[in-house]
Amino acid sequence: MKISAVIPAYNSALFIQDAISSIKKQSRTVDEIIVIDDGSMDNTEEIISNLNDPNIRYFKQLNQGPSAARNFGIQKAKGDWIAFLDADDQWTPDKIDLQLKTLDRSPSLKLIAGDMTEIDTNDHIITASVLAKNSQRDFFKNLNGQPLINALSSLLNKNFIPTGTVLVHRNTLISAGLFNEKIRFGEDLELWAKISAKYPITCLSEVLMLRRQHGNNATQMTENMLSDLVKVMTSIKNTCSAELKKQGLDPDLLLAQRLADLGYWYFSQGRYDKAKVKLKSSLKAKINKRAAIYYCSSYLPKILISLIKSVK
Repeated sequence: MKISAVIPAYNSALFIQDAISSIKKQSRTVDEIIVIDDGSMDNTEEIISNLNDPNIRYFKQLNQGPSAARNFGIQKAKGDWIAFLDADDQWTPDKIDLQLKTLDRSPSLKLIAGDMTEIDTNDHIITASVLAKNSQRDFFKNLNGQPLINALSSLLNKNFIPTGTVLVHRNTLISAGLFNEKIRFGEDLELWAKISAKYPITCLSEVLMLRRQHGNNATQMTENMLSDLVKVMTSIKNTCSAELKKQGLDPDLLLAQRLADLGYWYFSQGRYDKAKVKLKSSLKAKINKRAAIYYCSSYLPKILISLIKSVK
């Protein structure tokens, strides 16, 4: 059994050495470290070169985003199991060991994830346990690494798989179609959902990764994020409908909810024409109260909408 660690890197000179060090310090050895430099303009390449480590394989591509970088790394990997780590994050020392022990107990598993701690740029802890923060830690502690029943349903209720904690069978990744390079937000959820619909997966309650939070980004890209989540749910609906229904979920309603989220956001921004389009699409997917209310409201005079908003 060989394990390949794949690191997508973009202008990662500040932290990538710590990321690689956390892999090399594993109590169970990783067979190779693959760094995919996604068009960095800093000295990331120089740092990797100076490490002079024969177990590190470095490749550089034009900037295409982390999904393309991970896919390139998967294609280059020689291992039959793949682990991921972003260049500014770190694994805990027994990460791989805990996952391999879990695999020994449950050899049917094709993906093993785990808990993570969030840290800031100075390595100070922000959130000790994300699973605990989301009220999921006790559940996964009791699961004790056994295959998760109705994993797809649980995943769509709340994504419990941080990409940097994943150990996944390479053939499973390929069978699921790898990361969707056309999606920048939620592409990991889409892939894990397609895998969980067909293969046994689990999540450990132990912290396997330190994830660095930089405190910028999300709010400025709300439109792109919500639009991509519609794409994610459209893909999941198209590929996993039978399994969703089997686990008690309505694929049409799930898509309608994501469209309603986007439509409501346009409504809240005063972009009523776009709101009408998305809310109408939501209602076509599945009649739902939220989309109906805001779709009708978007036809009111703007001055009346503003008055209602101010009163609310």
